[in-house]
Amino acid sequence: MTEQQTWSQRFESALHPAIARFNASIGFDIELIEYDLTGSQAHAKMLAHTGIISPEEGNLLVTGLEQIRQEYRQGTFNPGIDAEDVHFAVERRLTEIVGDVGKKLHTARSRNDQVGTDTRLYLRDQIQKIKNQLREFQAVLLDLAEKNIETLIPGYTHLQRAQPLSLAHHLLAYFHMAQRDWERLVDVYRRVNISPLGCGALAGTTFPIDRHYTAELLDFENIYANSLDGVSDRDFAIEFLCAASLIMVHLSRLSEEVILWSSEEFRFVTLKDSCATGSSIMPQKKNPDVPELVRGKTGRVFGHLQAMLVMMKGLPLAYNKDLQEDKEGLFDSVNTVKACLEAITILLKEGLEFRTQRLAQAVTEDFSNATDVADYLAARGVPFREAYNLVGKVVKTSIVAGKLLKDLKLEEWQQIHPAFAADIYEVISPRQVVAARNSYGGTGFAQVRNALLAARVQIKK
Repeated sequence: MTEQQTWSQRFESALHPAIARFNASIGFDIELIEYDLTGSQAHAKMLAHTGIISPEEGNLLVTGLEQIRQEYRQGTFNPGIDAEDVHFAVERRLTEIVGDVGKKLHTARSRNDQVGTDTRLYLRDQIQKIKNQLREFQAVLLDLAEKNIETLIPGYTHLQRAQPLSLAHHLLAYFHMAQRDWERLVDVYRRVNISPLGCGALAGTTFPIDRHYTAELLDFENIYANSLDGVSDRDFAIEFLCAASLIMVHLSRLSEEVILWSSEEFRFVTLKDSCATGSSIMPQKKNPDVPELVRGKTGRVFGHLQAMLVMMKGLPLAYNKDLQEDKEGLFDSVNTVKACLEAITILLKEGLEFRTQRLAQAVTEDFSNATDVADYLAARGVPFREAYNLVGKVVKTSIVAGKLLKDLKLEEWQQIHPAFAADIYEVISPRQVVAARNSYGGTGFAQVRNALLAARVQIKK
């Protein structure tokens, strides 16, 4: 049997060793130790501030907690399974350092509000780090876009050639996805940044605590107004996982495109050796492992969101042991998003090269200028639907004849409709097709330059 725990005087015997292992969270919640120490220091200062303990005791607790922080950073404090969780580990070590005064730290506090505070402090820091990574990702996208304003790339719908685009315009689509991700994290941060400290186990405390004081010490913007809600709320974690899942959706979509672009069928990009691997049996292979891993890891984050939702849906108020399961998925999602953002940013910055000659050729190989022919007729008074049907017939006969629209002679154009003139060839050239789409938010070069300027301003906010 294991030794009795802090709480176990109610019990006649200790936990069965297997149950102790099953019950313990120290193996993963050690991730929270620095946040637990910070939260505990604030709590100790509040206890002294309100006269619940003496100023000397408060100082002793704060100093002891700081010693534990240094021991952990130096690798000399490594609590094991007997500690059950990071909170007991810290309290036990604190008592070893400062004596019985250490036993006063938990006055007017429960592990329920303690772990809720720690998790919020942790997630608050991680959100800021992910926001910074998103800005780095966006900056690389902008750098790449600025170099490729007039590089053309086929645009697709239904994975069929649709209309040519400025490559910069294509890259800017991901910039704006990342901007929404950044803004979502700003919004999530507001609901993370609310303090549950002082809610106790579920009903508050009889001690004259000052919750606003600890919130101020810990830079929380607000405090929970209801103690039951404060200890049982995990909406903030679910919201973060939603935001994290959307970040992964966007990274996965970009990854899928890089995988396609690097294939022999597309040949739009070349992967550099620093961001690709080879085959164990096929010496000619260069595999897009980075985007494939990002695409694969996306499911992990989705899974953690689903697990959190399922865990929460049936929990009665207030705290339940089920809530111990909120951490591993949350930690893994944070680490996965950070790792994937770093990898994709490196890939874009130094791991791939666009094959501009191949791209220039690609936009001349199809009928993606057909809409411009219809627009040409519509601008000359032909009803658009009539023009659309005419061009559809032209495409059909051209395919049969093995021609593209640029191959048709002027006489053939004029047989289709007398409104066609010699300028039709300029109108349907890929560069003009792109340049002409100068509506706000369009792929026209002038619009893309304006969009790049606006984006540079946006990421400075």
